[in-house]
Amino acid sequence: MGVGRWIGSIGQDGSHVNDSARVMTGRNLLGEPPPTLLPAQPEIARLVDAGTDPVEVATQYPAASIAWAALAEAAMADGRTIEAYAYARTGYHRGLDALRRNGWKGFGPVPWSHEPNRGFLRCVGVLARATAAIAELDEAQRCAELLRECDPEALHLLA
Repeated sequence: MGVGRWIGSIGQDGSHVNDSARVMTGRNLLGEPPPTLLPAQPEIARLVDAGTDPVEVATQYPAASIAWAALAEAAMADGRTIEAYAYARTGYHRGLDALRRNGWKGFGPVPWSHEPNRGFLRCVGVLARATAAIAELDEAQRCAELLRECDPEALHLLA
């Protein structure tokens, strides 16, 4: 056997012990933190569901990423890329603040399936598209990677 190819150790009695189960698998063996679930905001959800102008929602609730996401998506759809970037960046930072207040350490799942997380994730998605549109490709890649790390479904749906 060549050097570095033997997987095992010597037991206390001198016998070979197979350690193949301990070989790194490419997975995080420490596990990942539990998903971060932002708290529901029923009043904001009611306004959004009722079709309230996102400017009004953002004015009343400036920390609500969902309002910034709606503004960013509308601006992007209208070809106003710099406005979309600014709205998305605002919602992204407001979302980071909320995630940190709820235990997120800068990594770990932020599931798309949990409705209150969607405002933040939508902002990251618009930010990825807007930065790509203005050729800020490193930032576009970082945003896409953040979406993938938060929830691969969000990356698929938003980037």
